Amino acid sequence: MFYKEKKLEDSSAGKAPEDWQFSKLGEILTLSNGERPTILENGTIPVYGANGIMGYTSKPLAENDFSIIIGRVGASGEVHLGKGKIWISDNAIYSKSYDRKRANLPFLFYLLKFKNLAQFASKTTHPIITQTFLNNFSLKCPPLEEQHKIVKVLSCVDLAIQKTDEVIAKIERLKKGLMQQLLTKGIGHKEFKDTEIGKIPKEWEVVNLGDLSIAEIVLGQSPPSSTYNSERKGLPFLQGKMEFGDIYPQPTTFCSEPAKIAKPNDILLSVRAPVGAVNIAQDRYCIGRGLSAIRPNKTIFSHLFLFYYLRYAERRFSLLSMGSTFKAIRKAEIENFSVPLPTLKEQQLIAEILSTANNTAELERREKTKLERVKLGLMDLLLTGKVRVKVAD
Repeated sequence: MFYKEKKLEDSSAGKAPEDWQFSKLGEILTLSNGERPTILENGTIPVYGANGIMGYTSKPLAENDFSIIIGRVGASGEVHLGKGKIWISDNAIYSKSYDRKRANLPFLFYLLKFKNLAQFASKTTHPIITQTFLNNFSLKCPPLEEQHKIVKVLSCVDLAIQKTDEVIAKIERLKKGLMQQLLTKGIGHKEFKDTEIGKIPKEWEVVNLGDLSIAEIVLGQSPPSSTYNSERKGLPFLQGKMEFGDIYPQPTTFCSEPAKIAKPNDILLSVRAPVGAVNIAQDRYCIGRGLSAIRPNKTIFSHLFLFYYLRYAERRFSLLSMGSTFKAIRKAEIENFSVPLPTLKEQQLIAEILSTANNTAELERREKTKLERVKLGLMDLLLTGKVRVKVAD
């Protein structure tokens, strides 16, 4: 099905096989600027902007088998492939028609994505890509039949990525439902009571995080910036949500003189905008002013149960910060934050169920990452002609 190309020629469009045809994009596509859309709540026609679908409307601006959409301003150079009836907003450029004898439009979509048009946007306060630039953009394309074959290969990987996305979405919906059920109704309870945090099982208690022996709360403190480094000297440094992963943080900076330290299994709470995001410390970390560490008493609380509950209750933290110009919460508000207290055994069982769902989603996310790497590798080989697709035996 594949074979290695022996000879690549240099051109203004880059290296490519000698039988690939040199073209300017404007020789293949007839381009036009989009128009300001009317977004409708009950619209059925997708509206494409520079970032992709931005809403829906009632009538199409274009009605082709495929349309290429390229971000003009905003997400300049981002490339999308529309199908059938679509509208294109005025912050994008689209193909009104194309030369079907020279190009398979899905192939051209993959090629333009691979070319990373965003790098050619004007370096101004508001980056822009113009029709003039795009019309003169140089390309080398394989014969039409080979384009079709390349699209089949890449679209198979895209389909696998799409299916993985669908699985992840289903797992996330399941996890959300499990959190709603398990963190408010528990397991096997028949009787419930009304409390300040809502209806919970009759056997559960309600406690504040600052209650004696429940948890220790450590507010972060940013050390001098002169102590930051990327050479892994000292402790990993965390400042706020932007450095967080899904459950465990992913620090990129280190601090040689930490002021406040989070310990393994501490719950890391974002106390400055955005307020309420939570993660778990895998190791010892230096924590800055944007975080606090909640260190539960392990004889009373499962750190995983408390983590899942605080993630479920994130909006309550956000509401606590609503009154201030700069959204933040103080130590007293964390100490007075109410949480349910099931038996330790039930906490551990609830945490185990939720962790299983979370780990399953994480495995699917890793699978998606692998597929995306495979796709990038295939694009590098097939869209440059380093490896060719056989069109006939």
